[in-house]
Order: sequence, then structure tokens, then C-alpha cells
Amino acid sequence: MAEAANEVPHRKCTCGIYAAKNSEHLRQIGYADGGVCGEVYLWGTVVEHKLGWRAQFAYPKSLDLPLSILPFTLAELNARLPALIAFGIDIFVIHNRESMRLWKHGQGYDSDGLDYIISLRHNHYVRQQQERMLKKGDRVALLGQGIAVVERVDKAEAVVILGNRLVLRIPREHIVLSPRNLRWEYGSSS
Repeated sequence: MAEAANEVPHRKCTCGIYAAKNSEHLRQIGYADGGVCGEVYLWGTVVEHKLGWRAQFAYPKSLDLPLSILPFTLAELNARLPALIAFGIDIFVIHNRESMRLWKHGQGYDSDGLDYIISLRHNHYVRQQQERMLKKGDRVALLGQGIAVVERVDKAEAVVILGNRLVLRIPREHIVLSPRNLRWEYGSSS
């Protein structure tokens, strides 16, 4: 059996490089959304199974990246891309269960794929900016006095109501979002 152990893939074991017959099968078993997938070239000893193949050798033909594993900033993406483009292949991002080209081998970023990534990031930053704006209903920690609820806010001041119904007018620039605990505070640096 020593000779058979050197055969990859051996018909009587589970060794080898696995490939599914199609991307729908990968989705059904949960692989398409959790990591890098794509199409591959298989060669050497190849064993066909009901749902795919096991091969002795494989090389990527293209890669599909789910959004969940893409770096958030374009700078991070550019830093990680060389490891993927080293294969000399096209790279796709999964978009609504469809593949959208992000990188075209020999040409660089695909404009549609890059625009899609940028629009997603833009929407995130807009939501994040809105969360950082003080608005009616937000809670403000009044250090030494308790928690107040914002009743009204404009550029100049915020009107807040403490639990004992005490109404206070606070200059807007004195209410800050604490980076340490991500809450609105008044009195920490004022």
C-alpha cells in the first residue's frame, strides 16, 4: 500500500484538490459565500464523483470573492490584490448572487466592479456620518447629572430633558461623541 499512498488522489481515500461541478452546488453547501471560490483547471489524476472532482493538480482560472472578505478601504484592497493577481487571472466579486468583474487580467480594475465597491463604501460612510450627528431622541450623558434625551437640536444648541423633567439648553459644540465608549457626552472636557 506504500505505492498507493503516493498516488493523489487515491480512489480509496479523501486526498486531493476538490472541485464542485458548478457554483450553484457551492452555494447550496455554503461554500460560495464564505470564502474565495472560482473556476479551476484540473489535471494529473482526476477522480469524478457525483458532485464534483478530486484532482492531483489544480490552477485557478478565475476567482470569486464574497463582499464579506474584501478589505474595507481601497488602500487595503490594493495592498492585498498582488497576492491574487499573481495567478494572472480575472477576479470577480459576488454581487446579488452574480459575479461582477473586479479585476481584468492584463488590464487592471474593471470600472463597473470598482464603482460597485466604491458605492458600497460610500453608503457605509454616509450612514456612519449620520450616526455621528446629534439628533432628536439621542441620549446624552451629562456627567455628574445623569442621562438626558435630546428634544431639539440645531447648529447652535441642543435642548435636552433629564429624567426628572429638568430642561437644559446646552451649546451644541459642548456635546461630543466619546470615541472611547461611543456615546454622546457633555461635561467631560467642558
